[in-house]
Amino acid sequence: MLEKQRTIREPVTISGVGLHTGNKSNMTFKPAPEDYGIRFVRIDMEGNPEIPADIDHVIDISRGTTIAKDGAEVHTVEHVLASIVGCEIDNIAVELDSNEPPVMDGSAMHYVEALKRAGAIDQEAKRDYLVIADLVHYHDEKNNVDIVGLPLKDDFRVSVMIDFNNPALGVQHTGLFDLQKEFETEFAPSRTFCFLSEIEYLRNQGLIKGGDLDNAIVIVDKEASPEELEGIKKKLGIEGSVILGSTGILDNRQLRYKNEPARHKLLDLIGDLALIGAPVKGQILAARPGHRSNVEFTKMLRKLYLQQKIETKFQVMKSENCVFDIEAIMEIMPHRYPFLLVDKVIDIEINHRIVGIKNVTYNEPFFNGHFPTRRVMPGVLIVEAMAQCGFILLLNTIENPEKKMAYFAAIEKVKFRKPVVPGDQLVFEMFLLSYKRGICKIAGKAYKNFLGGELACEGEFMAAVVDR
Repeated sequence: MLEKQRTIREPVTISGVGLHTGNKSNMTFKPAPEDYGIRFVRIDMEGNPEIPADIDHVIDISRGTTIAKDGAEVHTVEHVLASIVGCEIDNIAVELDSNEPPVMDGSAMHYVEALKRAGAIDQEAKRDYLVIADLVHYHDEKNNVDIVGLPLKDDFRVSVMIDFNNPALGVQHTGLFDLQKEFETEFAPSRTFCFLSEIEYLRNQGLIKGGDLDNAIVIVDKEASPEELEGIKKKLGIEGSVILGSTGILDNRQLRYKNEPARHKLLDLIGDLALIGAPVKGQILAARPGHRSNVEFTKMLRKLYLQQKIETKFQVMKSENCVFDIEAIMEIMPHRYPFLLVDKVIDIEINHRIVGIKNVTYNEPFFNGHFPTRRVMPGVLIVEAMAQCGFILLLNTIENPEKKMAYFAAIEKVKFRKPVVPGDQLVFEMFLLSYKRGICKIAGKAYKNFLGGELACEGEFMAAVVDR
């Protein structure tokens, strides 16, 4: 797999109409600097707002993947994203003068051809990967969907199975085992599809306004009278005749592959996985996936990726059972002796939870003056240590944490349960409850000697995040 990041050599433009909006659209792929990622740029809006292509900016998955930021939206991004991933491009600006990319023929083939014309060039920065080290499993009981991520050393593979209980489709399987060799020829040309019974519903929902038989496969899943066919023609804007056909595909249109629908589902999955923000080293197995399940699975992988990223950012040599040692903590926190009160972090879940450790020794400076004949750790310092642990979590959920500081705004519901004395080990479990407009709320507990042991202290904290 590639070691260095890549962008394209020169801009390239393609034009058409959006599948769901029907809006005319000109889309230009442009080179981008290192660590830029994939961003959609609405050049038809004031200020040319940029929308990062990551899972945090997904706002709708009703019939495709829509991303947005500060009122700027782009619909149906998955085919474009799949083509960028398939061409192994890391940094690229996708400029649009409308709110949806042109659908072209309903596949990713035209996007890939455009990117090939633009050419790819290596950049100096190293390529960042999400490495799947342990099993990741998404399960949707209601819709019978399973997506699994498995470790696969220095490689990327995807397998997909679909089953719509439709005779025209049957159960279909497909798999991509070599992105460089197979994506362009075996998967990029596979077109989007829908069922005949869905057309009226989709149009009534304001969708597929740009859809026709030249950019989508329509699978016949019901009988239709001549009058119904005329209605379908009008909804799709078709002027010529249309027949139900005998192949299971409306108007007897030919499939490009016998399992083209399954291949397109794999294409969609690759596009949605691009929302992780980094290419994957691992194997993905998906049974009956759709955009909703893809996005939920991608959320799991995005969280894993961000966790790996902060671990490698601050921890040069990760110790056993330790996410951050004291050296890494000093990179994150502005505090120093004698007021740096967290010795290590043993677990962290981005945007949610952190577990930290404070070893309380006889040599703590505060024991000389705080009840020296009966050494007890001051409660205010336990509270401070809990807050510091929580703020390590907070500072790893925001951009440019090295440029930020957190100040107490409020301390609530604090209760001291057990005294802490020399020889104790405090284990902090802190949760990020909310973070809005620079104000965060954190709650947690301090246990003695092991997680879930004797409760020493608990409380809630509010803090204001400001520039350092």
